Amino acid sequence: MGLFVLMTKLTPEICGDIKRREAIGKEWKKKVDTLCPDVKWISHLALLGPYDFMDIYEADSVETAAKVSMITRANGAVTAESWPAMQWSEFIDVMKGVDD
Repeated sequence: MGLFVLMTKLTPEICGDIKRREAIGKEWKKKVDTLCPDVKWISHLALLGPYDFMDIYEADSVETAAKVSMITRANGAVTAESWPAMQWSEFIDVMKGVDD
């Protein structure tokens, strides 16, 4: 399983609809869970910056991560970017020998 970070920016309409935002989020999560059942959610964070949310998850392939982004865009996001990520210890292992 690969590790991914989903960075999401919602449409202004959804951002302005505070009363429906929770329901919209639950609908999105249900759709992703149905269409991508192998995704394992690690963390869901609300942000106060250029993105509205950051989700950390594991997926079996880049194609599945792309599907998560596409579902997110189709359900109220202006942008939804899935970035591949790795644990710090894995990063250090990859970097060993690079400067030889």
